[in-house]
Amino acid sequence: MNHADAVAANTGKPVFAARARTALAAFLGKLMHEPLGLFGFAVLALLIIIAILAPFIAPHDPLRQNLAEALQAPSLSHWAGTDEFGRDILSRLILGTRITIQTVLSVSLIIGPLGLLIGIIAGFAGGRTDAILMRITDIVLSFPSLILALAFAAALGPGLNTAVIAISLTGWPPIARLARAETLIVRNTDYVAAARLYGASPARLLFLYIAPMCIPSVVVRLTLNMAGIILTAAALGFLGLGAQPPAPEWGAMISNGRKFMLDHWWVAVMPGIAILITSLAFNLVGDTLRDILDPRHAR
Repeated sequence: MNHADAVAANTGKPVFAARARTALAAFLGKLMHEPLGLFGFAVLALLIIIAILAPFIAPHDPLRQNLAEALQAPSLSHWAGTDEFGRDILSRLILGTRITIQTVLSVSLIIGPLGLLIGIIAGFAGGRTDAILMRITDIVLSFPSLILALAFAAALGPGLNTAVIAISLTGWPPIARLARAETLIVRNTDYVAAARLYGASPARLLFLYIAPMCIPSVVVRLTLNMAGIILTAAALGFLGLGAQPPAPEWGAMISNGRKFMLDHWWVAVMPGIAILITSLAFNLVGDTLRDILDPRHAR
């Protein structure tokens, strides 16, 4: 352990905090050499801006029905066409971006801290605590996540909040297993041993020394999981268990458009393209974060 690490341990500050500025500069420098990653970040930033400004940039009222314009093909007046009620599909996709981003962020804010907490406690405590927490994790993992989410959503009733809860209840185990694996490595490092010698309490070791070192891996895993969250939310919406009409949820839009697939393909294809682009952006961002933040990963 070098002098900087010893000072950090003595003052009770984790090493990563003292090096945060340097790490950020290094991250940005590496990101400049990842064209696909830059593209993913750009698309993701655009989606967030669209979600924030959705009511202002939508060319038409996404909830306004006009049966006289029902099922119109894509044109200059309706770039993505109209649905069976004459509603502008592009406007509904723009407003649906807000629902998708809200769902992804809500689920991530639940499963990230929950999985991290369970994982670091299991890895740090060991023994019976580790065995109990990991057996619970294994039980949840033994069920297909989509099937389990469908069961929870059906039991709790349809709705956007229900979809968030259902996905969250099935999404934390992989995060917990990853955090536990990282904790088993970090708890034996020199700077943790030094902090323990200086009298740091178990809670301080857990939350100020071990947890921060697990966060990069958890963030990468969360980002890679976001595409799956989008697909699961779309599946729940497709089955009528997600956001309810007239909310323009992309999965529900595909479900409504499947009846017109042969003659009016755009009603189902346009939201499908939106799901594809969003999932691809999150996958590119996740892959890039893994390449940059995980020193053990080599291309």
